[in-house]
Amino acid sequence: MRHFAVSAIGRDKPGIVAEVARVLLEHSGNIEDSQMTILRGRFTIMLIVSTADGADAERLADDLERARERLGLDALAVSEVTEVEPYGEPTASHIVSVYGVDHPGIVHAVSLALADMGVNITDLTTRLVTEAEGDPLYAMMLEVALPAALTPEAVERRLAQVRQSQRVDLTIRPLEQDAL
Repeated sequence: MRHFAVSAIGRDKPGIVAEVARVLLEHSGNIEDSQMTILRGRFTIMLIVSTADGADAERLADDLERARERLGLDALAVSEVTEVEPYGEPTASHIVSVYGVDHPGIVHAVSLALADMGVNITDLTTRLVTEAEGDPLYAMMLEVALPAALTPEAVERRLAQVRQSQRVDLTIRPLEQDAL
């Protein structure tokens, strides 16, 4: 089995998922993992796709490029993934929430502090919320996996430094696990 990472971005409109999925299906591709969202009017898609061992990677890339042109997407990339660990992914245990006046450096400061403690970010979402008056508000939500030896209190103490230096509200709380 071969695996490919496929990503695309373009002005949002109906039919992007259907067209990309159609091309993948023509190559007997199976979408195993995906993340899709709209960012500032741009639809973004990231996929991990499995195919048969004999899949023609060049033809797949060419067919996806033609789909990109038909859809008018800004970019589409496909690359083979040689190491896929379907069951080795870290399990998120906590949510970190960050809110504050927008300025450069918030994502870097928070992610660096977490990385320095060995905390793995499993999901990260940001939004810029503009009010009629005042500065834009930056909101960031992170799902994180803490190493076994690290306590939430230790993370809270380190994030307090980020809270102060970046002038943001920042909290960490346990993630409620949903069973699928």
